[in-house]
Amino acid sequence: MVSATTLAAFAVIALGLVCSPGPNMIYLISRSITQGRWAGFISLLGVISGFVFYMACAALGITALLMTVPFAYEAIQWAGAAYLLYLAWSAVKPGAANMLQPRTDLPIDGPRKLFLMGFLTNLLNPKVAVLYLSLLPQFIDPAQGNVLLQSFILGGTQIAVSFSVNLLIVLAAGSVARWFGTKPTWLKVQRWLMAGILTALAMRLVLERRPA
Repeated sequence: MVSATTLAAFAVIALGLVCSPGPNMIYLISRSITQGRWAGFISLLGVISGFVFYMACAALGITALLMTVPFAYEAIQWAGAAYLLYLAWSAVKPGAANMLQPRTDLPIDGPRKLFLMGFLTNLLNPKVAVLYLSLLPQFIDPAQGNVLLQSFILGGTQIAVSFSVNLLIVLAAGSVARWFGTKPTWLKVQRWLMAGILTALAMRLVLERRPA
């Protein structure tokens, strides 16, 4: 079972990641501005469905690897560390783009298409797939019991955090967009802060060794 300390640490990291600008955030802001909060909420349900899909795939895949492939955990550690460092560099490299440029030219779509677009926006975001493989393994301890159950608990925590934050973004999309648009200094601080968090995670992945 996942300890309370581990779960809390994972929730804090999930919060930092969801607050970092990305395709999901910009799509939800854009859709809420152009079509209203209800459209934003339906789109959010699609986004969350994408998280559920990735959570299930990651949980089952990680469990299978840890049970059948020797040294699989170490391989995932190194791959995850490399990707986290890449994300950290991408956040602060010269010319890094500002993702918070909401679109105002989106067409008016029905509930089914809104849901599907939200789902695809998340599903086609490679960051989500790789982050699940980067983040989940380092918080799973086979010595603590069922690996699959730990994966679902951690994944469920990430989904709950993402839903809560994104719901607030949908409800205040216009204000959020204006606030970010007038706070370039905050955006710079946010990028460096996220780069620091990702680098720390990468170092933890490289240095930490789990007991067999």
